[in-house]
Amino acid sequence: MTVPAPSAAPARVATPLSVLMCRPTYFTVAYAINPWMDPSRPTDTALAIAQWEDLVATYRSLGFGVELLEPLPGLPDMVFAANGGLVVAGRAYTASFAHEERRPEAAAHAAWFAAAGLEVVEATEVNEGEGDFLAIGDAILAGTGFRASRGSHEELARVFDREIVPLTLVREDYYHLDTAIAVLDARPGSEQIAYLPSAFDGAGLAELRRRYPQAIEASEEDAALFALNVVSDGRHVVTAAGATRFHAQLAADGFVPVSVDLSELRAGGGGVKCCTLEVRLPRAAAEAVA
Repeated sequence: MTVPAPSAAPARVATPLSVLMCRPTYFTVAYAINPWMDPSRPTDTALAIAQWEDLVATYRSLGFGVELLEPLPGLPDMVFAANGGLVVAGRAYTASFAHEERRPEAAAHAAWFAAAGLEVVEATEVNEGEGDFLAIGDAILAGTGFRASRGSHEELARVFDREIVPLTLVREDYYHLDTAIAVLDARPGSEQIAYLPSAFDGAGLAELRRRYPQAIEASEEDAALFALNVVSDGRHVVTAAGATRFHAQLAADGFVPVSVDLSELRAGGGGVKCCTLEVRLPRAAAEAVA
């Protein structure tokens, strides 16, 4: 696609986020539940921790509030905190994981949500939180095809009373929506995304192009680095190191790319966004915290 000239880039506004993360104390690849995981490949837990700590430091340098979920032994994927639920306006919709290996994580997240004073709604349908549900504007982009069930979309609509935009993923290597779409600006009226076209079926791709005609289309090479698995405050986009073309596309659209190397965690099929669950409080509460 044609990238807008730098002079035409809109002004971007940063809004620091509140996020929940989980230290990869027990991270390893002990099983394979996505194409990126290979239990025969040795993992370096110390490196994973160091890279994760760099991500935390990056967030704090941007003014983010970072809360921590206690890691539990025997749950090596807890570091991918985004999968534990979806929090919008102080209401937390819990995860119900597709794979048995990760199901105990849901209770740990639900307990944290309750302790934090959030209104907790227990899921009855299979879903993996922000892995497949991305809040943007007054809508929620909702993935399906590999992890989240169609029924979870209906449940999501009841819980949050927002427009749900169903998007079907067709490639196993992009098994969660947050590996194939980046929400760059979530503000109503200023919505902007980036995405990988080949990750979606025809109907989903047509809907994305209709809704977001100025969206950035990422290259296959950058997407394979998990470049689209981002966290953005509306101006700064924390994304994978090495995705130089994507970084240039972001800059041309007025964003500031912030590179973080999470190569060791990528062995588990995760990146920046996978490690990060946004805790969206009601507007009045968020302003009081700020």
